[in-house]
Amino acid sequence: MASRWDYLFETKPIPLMDHLLEEVAKLLAKDLQQWPPPVQEIDLEVGGQFAPLFTEPPPRPAPAVYDEALRLSRWELARELDAYDDYMRNKRYLARGLAPTDRLTLLFLNRWLVDQMLGLGEATEGRVNRRLMQQCLDRLEARLRLVQTPFA
Repeated sequence: MASRWDYLFETKPIPLMDHLLEEVAKLLAKDLQQWPPPVQEIDLEVGGQFAPLFTEPPPRPAPAVYDEALRLSRWELARELDAYDDYMRNKRYLARGLAPTDRLTLLFLNRWLVDQMLGLGEATEGRVNRRLMQQCLDRLEARLRLVQTPFA
């Protein structure tokens, strides 16, 4: 009869990069549990449009806003700028169930996610490339779905 711990000896080691991406996704999911997520500083020249989200924070956005922000962030990291531009220019977020008032929040979350991923790339001296950043966003999305889905 096998011990309940035998499976630990039989499992394969987890590659370091997989472990790193999982831990980053876990940290980002924790940051996204609060609204607005933590920001070290806001450059009013570049990000001044987002100041209202911090001075008079609106209620926590709907899960669909997070989903769409992840979609935009993946496009931006993949440099699919035509898809990104088409989405924003034609307000495709409205067809995805977002309200016109969600636009600022959507753009902020997109910027926050991309900044987090690019910061990870810098911190790892480029070892986490854009493809791995997209994988990290996939893991983050899976974690966010677990939080949003109540257990039956």
